Amino acid sequence: MAEINLMDCYPRSSRPIEERGMRKLARSGWLPKWEVDRTNEDILIEQKLLDVVRNFGKEYFDVDRLYGYGGYYYDPKFWTGTVKRFRQYYNLSPNASILDVGCAKGFLLHDFKVFWPQMSVSGIDISQYAYDHAIEDMKSFIAVGTAKALPYADKSFDLVVSINTVDHLSLSDCIDAIREIERVKKQNAFLTVNAWRNDEEKEKLLKWNITAKTVMHVDDWKKLFLEIGYTGDYWWFITD
Repeated sequence: MAEINLMDCYPRSSRPIEERGMRKLARSGWLPKWEVDRTNEDILIEQKLLDVVRNFGKEYFDVDRLYGYGGYYYDPKFWTGTVKRFRQYYNLSPNASILDVGCAKGFLLHDFKVFWPQMSVSGIDISQYAYDHAIEDMKSFIAVGTAKALPYADKSFDLVVSINTVDHLSLSDCIDAIREIERVKKQNAFLTVNAWRNDEEKEKLLKWNITAKTVMHVDDWKKLFLEIGYTGDYWWFITD
């Protein structure tokens, strides 16, 4: 088990942290209307949108950036370098088996197949919308399901990847999902989770995060990994 940044090839993007934080505050009733400069009707619409976003449908993937991705479309610049990084770090053979837990529209799987067509790829995601709008050549490799009960046999995959997925679950379900990742991997796994290392990072994360239910200090995540017997690698999603 190693703390290692294998996402260092993934392009960084700017995030409207303060703006999203204002929406979250308004939804919770923590701010009076005049402080967020919107009508009551506007705030009610935003409350409904934030609730809908947690269903991981269109609003989460393909609507306003303040509520999710703001348009989740394939672009080779995002995963090309990362899949090469994974293969090099884990010394994967050209016919290795890969599972992406929380694969969304299958972009990471697609890029593995682009470079190494003999690889066996599988993905699973809770979102029916993501599956319906997945990159077409990946649909046959993707299942709709939950990370806490993976429909695969023990030690099925040379590498299991899960990027910002298990922390979308409650703590008990998050633990189940990590144990499932441990169960289905042969040797290698890599996951990223929402976390912070100091008060500034915590404040930004709490403003930005809409969907993750389990967010902790990095040291608490490390303790959890040890307690439940996770032996794969890990890194952090730090809001900046």
